[in-house]
Amino acid sequence: MYFFISQLSINDIVATTTILPNLLHILLNNGAAISFIDCITQLYIFGAAETLQCLLLAVMSYDRYVAICNPLHYSSIMTSTLCLILAINCWLLGFALSLSHVIPIAKLKFCDSNTIDHLFCDVVPLLELSCSDTSIVHLEIYIMGVPVLIIPTTIIVASYTYIVRAVLRIPSSTGRQKAFSTCSSHLIVVSIFYWTMFSVYIVPAKRKIPTMSKILSLLYTVFTPFVNPIIYSLRNKDIKKAVQGKLHKHTSFYQQFTKN
Repeated sequence: MYFFISQLSINDIVATTTILPNLLHILLNNGAAISFIDCITQLYIFGAAETLQCLLLAVMSYDRYVAICNPLHYSSIMTSTLCLILAINCWLLGFALSLSHVIPIAKLKFCDSNTIDHLFCDVVPLLELSCSDTSIVHLEIYIMGVPVLIIPTTIIVASYTYIVRAVLRIPSSTGRQKAFSTCSSHLIVVSIFYWTMFSVYIVPAKRKIPTMSKILSLLYTVFTPFVNPIIYSLRNKDIKKAVQGKLHKHTSFYQQFTKN
């Protein structure tokens, strides 16, 4: 589990460093220019990072399924070799699938406005600026949605269906609580990430205000990578004890200070 969390953390770093420096530059200067090559590069790396996160979350759900439904065989199934192979495949697929829709977008003609009404170079704002026929690009993006969204979502739903069935068969409430706690953090991260992703890319554009699209984009580009370490760290007993000790120390100091 912690191996996949480390991969998720690396991916979060890649995603945020691709978006945030230029985003801060735009906000500080009330707008900024970006070259076409830099824009396409940002689109490619960010798309690869988001695709990779979908795949990693699916792999992590399978890992939790094996841990809860087949605990005695967990060590023999989720070996270090298998975990490494799964991680490498996720990285390779992430960058390969992102390249498949970035290349057609890079070949489009942009002959009218060159002002992107967005916080970074994303698929939808770029397609809106193109004066070429984008129907084939839209079709390719929808086809890529099968391995990027549909298959990972199916794996996650199927894994948690078996997990819930297995947990409900545990006789003691303490056992059920412990079993659910092992996958609670992953479930929270999945819920936040997929809710924002579906809100941005699945909900029809006519139903969304442009400002709302930007806010939702900030959620999965900034907020999700920010809360991921917090969510997973709070499951660690040592970190929880350290946080509680720090809070207790500050509370004691504040009480002593107010008395004096």
